[in-house]
Amino acid sequence: MSKDAVVAGIDIGSSKICALLGEVQREGRVHVLGVGVVPSKGIRRGVVVNIEQAVEAISAAVAKAERASGYKIVSAYVTVSGAHIASLNNRGVVGVAGEERIIREEDVQRAVEAARVISLPADRQIVHVIPRSFVVDGQDGVHNPAGMAGYRLEVDAHVITGGTTAIQNMARCLSRAGVEVAGLVFEPLASAAAVLSDEEREMGVALADIGGGTTNLVAFMEGSVCHTSVAPLGGGHVTNDIAVGLRTPLGSAEELKLAAGQALYAEVAPDEVVRIPGFGGGGSEVSRRRLCEIVEARLEEVCTAIAGEVVRSGYDGLLPAGVVLTGGVAETPGIETLAQEICRLPVRTGRPHGVSGLGDLARGPGYAAGVGLLLWGAQAEYSPAAAASVGKPVPTGRADGRRAVLAKSAGRVGVWLRSFLP
Repeated sequence: MSKDAVVAGIDIGSSKICALLGEVQREGRVHVLGVGVVPSKGIRRGVVVNIEQAVEAISAAVAKAERASGYKIVSAYVTVSGAHIASLNNRGVVGVAGEERIIREEDVQRAVEAARVISLPADRQIVHVIPRSFVVDGQDGVHNPAGMAGYRLEVDAHVITGGTTAIQNMARCLSRAGVEVAGLVFEPLASAAAVLSDEEREMGVALADIGGGTTNLVAFMEGSVCHTSVAPLGGGHVTNDIAVGLRTPLGSAEELKLAAGQALYAEVAPDEVVRIPGFGGGGSEVSRRRLCEIVEARLEEVCTAIAGEVVRSGYDGLLPAGVVLTGGVAETPGIETLAQEICRLPVRTGRPHGVSGLGDLARGPGYAAGVGLLLWGAQAEYSPAAAASVGKPVPTGRADGRRAVLAKSAGRVGVWLRSFLP
């Protein structure tokens, strides 16, 4: 791999679309070259509801990132989320080839491919097959079987699936914006790559990515994914509640949420007031406590959903690292305390790390998924064997299965081609 290889990531959310480009340096480290962020259009609860508007917003975000970096995005890793996402556990079993019966990387990949063999309806497709642990001739708890001797290799895998039409519509929008899908990444997995430590994953932790329309959760135990889920609640519901409760336009409600929102209304001074813009001009003043009471009520529902998913995972009480919150809503003052009271677990806000060149704008928890896409892509590019769980790209008809990731502007030589694992 060349030292100046570049990867791109596009986080497509219900509230914003974020495109990032990063240079993959030695040992998979990433230096961010450009970021483009625009308000989301045509996307609701993680799925496309208006293709024309979605294409316009994606194109705008991509153009901003291209101008900032001097590179043209040809292909990118893309987040996928929404209520259509589901998951299950499956096992793949293969025999070890060769006279010496030494497990090779090819055997590991065959086992992972065997775990992909599940019965799915025609309207669903596999997004990820994530190995959790391996079993070699009955010996379980193996994390990396390559190089071991054995006759029978099994893999316990976590399989994440998505709605075919939802994924195809998203891919169609990207295609019309001039971008190919290099790989699909379930949004909280991307966020986890940017905010979680290896120790947290090993001890047990849940990450909740609170987006504009959905809250996506992934739990880790012993370094591997053990549970994923999606709840149809997010920051957009808070904004809508403010708009309805205070009779103000949605745009004004969003501004009020960001400027004066608080997850614990009791901590707001009783004499504080905020001005509420009205429809058609004018407006009124109300107690800030009233605003924050609305915010707290909805965020309490979001945190209750997170706590419920942790219990439903079966790992309740087995997550000493607690819950890590990401997404724009995670910046709401007081949400850590509220979530800790409801989940009865340690709670912290996850901010992206592990990359250089990241501006102040993109250091918040709302950009964790976008930064995580670069780290995910860098791992796949630097160590292709680690990319087995990346969602298969949407077919483009290229017989050799290779794709240009990025090409420098002004026709510069250096288009980077790489192969994808099935």
